[in-house]
Amino acid sequence: MANTAKPDLRPANPRFSSGPCAKRPGWSFEALADAALGRSHRAKVGKSKLQQAIEETRDILGVPADYRVGIVPASDTGAVEMAMWSLLGERGVDVLAWESFGAGWVTDAVKQLDLADVRTFEAPYGEIVDFATVDFDRDVVFTWNGTTSGVRMPNGDAIPADRKGLTICDATTAAFAQDLPYDKLDVVTFSWQKVLGGEAAHGMLILSPRAVARLEGYKPAWPLPKIFRLTKGGKLIEGIFRGETINTPSMLCVEDYLDALAWSRRIGGLASLKARADANLAAIEAYVAANPWLAFLAGDKALRSNTSVCLTFADPAIARLTADEQAAFAKGVAALLEKEGVALDIGAYRDAPPGLRIWCGATVETADVAALMPWIGWAYEVQKASLAKAA
Repeated sequence: MANTAKPDLRPANPRFSSGPCAKRPGWSFEALADAALGRSHRAKVGKSKLQQAIEETRDILGVPADYRVGIVPASDTGAVEMAMWSLLGERGVDVLAWESFGAGWVTDAVKQLDLADVRTFEAPYGEIVDFATVDFDRDVVFTWNGTTSGVRMPNGDAIPADRKGLTICDATTAAFAQDLPYDKLDVVTFSWQKVLGGEAAHGMLILSPRAVARLEGYKPAWPLPKIFRLTKGGKLIEGIFRGETINTPSMLCVEDYLDALAWSRRIGGLASLKARADANLAAIEAYVAANPWLAFLAGDKALRSNTSVCLTFADPAIARLTADEQAAFAKGVAALLEKEGVALDIGAYRDAPPGLRIWCGATVETADVAALMPWIGWAYEVQKASLAKAA
């Protein structure tokens, strides 16, 4: 008989959304008390805070001194779009996709930019492409961590140091939780609302010297909107990388990001942030190992994300259902968890296979992840019993 008794222990924080993600432990509105509200972002106080955000980002992530770090509009999407529209077209490009956001960059290259020489490489959810087939003498666009598929690059070994093309890496759910080999990456993008639980709408753009040289030596054939322009008169607009943002940022969001960066430093920096995410993943792995009806979408442990962890129901009785029925089952599990107040926003992404997606970034407490897992078991049993009754 199914065990539908509710677990005794509940997560202290039920927020497991993959973006915007949980705030750092202990966060309160008091953290924003020093925000430069009602002040121009171009005033001394505003520019100082923006510059601090850039330098703290560089320091905590270990970004090389000769790389530029800037704050740009429209979150990670804006940062990736800015890079693609400003840099691509000088040579052929390989665009890699293993989940929905990577597929969006394929669409941009093929249908929006209408580039003459594009090769696309796609892998199903839970896998990544074979990098032996990728030509790094061409430009290459890819995500480091598949936010909607729960996979990540294991390392940068497949990227040659002597490549001729640029590597443009969407790292929005990897930065602050995974190692990024900057010597192999020419453009790195991410947003504040992921691993550090910041607020939305602000993106980060990191450029290597090679990317800067491309910007200053190549002019795209298409017009660039103002918010995409990184050069003026053939030279990099250095102010963007000193806190002189292209458009007006939210100083409230800036203050929140500064608070998250300060917390990161207090707990030990990047090493501690990675360790926290790894511990969260380990708590899920321990439960999945003991409950074969649950599985990781990323079957290969080496490719498994420690931030956006995607799960599927491996029970043969569920696998025999139609695709729509499987989706309804997974949504029912997520709805039960939300109704109980133990997990919010953990349904699989709309384009992904049916299942659950649990955010395990550094701002999430491992004790909360461990407390959540038996509740998933409870909700699964309740849904399965409902199915049996309906039959």
